[in-house]
Amino acid sequence: MQFGRYFEEFEVGAVYKHWPGKTVTEYDDHLFCLITMNHHPLHMDAHYAEQTTDFKQNVVVGNYIYSLLLGMSVADVSGKAIANLEVESLRHIAPTFHGDTIYGETTVLDKTPSKSKDDRGVVYVETKGYKQDGTVVCVFRRKVMVPKRSYGDSRGGEQPGRPEPKA
Repeated sequence: MQFGRYFEEFEVGAVYKHWPGKTVTEYDDHLFCLITMNHHPLHMDAHYAEQTTDFKQNVVVGNYIYSLLLGMSVADVSGKAIANLEVESLRHIAPTFHGDTIYGETTVLDKTPSKSKDDRGVVYVETKGYKQDGTVVCVFRRKVMVPKRSYGDSRGGEQPGRPEPKA
């Protein structure tokens, strides 16, 4: 199975549909909130959400959805990345609730060879996340520095650093 892509493998306009999706649980949401110290009651307190918000239920914290989509895209986009350079934009379009299943896809918007090093380039992509009913919940654009094949070949190929089993 391929993990990421070399610069030469990206084509402007290509769309990578990330698989599988992920059903977001209350546990996922609360754990992420606690790890990141986001204790807003909209995400943590069901009674508060029911009594005081338009949604009448907890809303999954948006940065979890962004992180989930970013992670989903690694195998298709940044698995060979040298560096994540920039998140140009991040938009939360619609709420996600416990029990929703998130799917993602990434479109290649542009690619530019490096001006300073001939063994890499920058790929500009947009990732969209959507729920089981197709509602788009999150969109972000980012730039990723990825190696050319020559970079990978000079550093061990497809699985650099992987040891061989001893007999």
